Amino acid sequence: MSENNSNPEVEAPSTANLLKATTATIIGALVLLVLVVLPAEYGIDPTGFGELTGLNDLAEEPYETIEIIDIIGGNEVVREIEIPMFGDPVALPNPSVFQDQTETARTMSMTIELGAFEQTEIKTVLDEGKVIIYSWEVVGGENVYFDFHGHEASFGPDFFVRYKERQEGLNKSSGSLTAPFYGEHGWLFLNINEEPVTITLNVTGYYNEIIDYGIF
Repeated sequence: MSENNSNPEVEAPSTANLLKATTATIIGALVLLVLVVLPAEYGIDPTGFGELTGLNDLAEEPYETIEIIDIIGGNEVVREIEIPMFGDPVALPNPSVFQDQTETARTMSMTIELGAFEQTEIKTVLDEGKVIIYSWEVVGGENVYFDFHGHEASFGPDFFVRYKERQEGLNKSSGSLTAPFYGEHGWLFLNINEEPVTITLNVTGYYNEIIDYGIF
């Protein structure tokens, strides 16, 4: 006995049905875009659905708040800044995080000779938030007293900020400074030895000028 195998014919979807399915897909994607993607990603909420469902909150840049302590004129001032936790970089009010410069950094090297118990001051003039990197060393290893500080005349004659001081003397130091205010920021060197000393000072950064107050 033989069996007759027959394949049922599959009817191809009509052009009209394909058009309806495509249109429905596009409309669904547009609805999803307007109701969900725009509020959640960009904070754009033309229908109010994002505010109703809380999707608008997802578009806000997440931050972590940290405390910064500034010591100005001997007084501690506590302020808060917001640091983005993830995502694209965000402009911050604190200029010490990132600075886009229009000019290249300057570099200065100088040699300072001090006789017994002589002193001098070397100051960089910095705008608020500008940065310098520095290093200095006493040739021959002798110790000198130094006071690394900043001041600005418009704040009053008694105003100053001390960044680092060494009463007993030191023969070298290096570091960086982000100026907390516009003004003069630099070093007082005092030779505490009975013999002359020579100091080499190197400064690189975005200073306006360097002032040498000479020997006194």
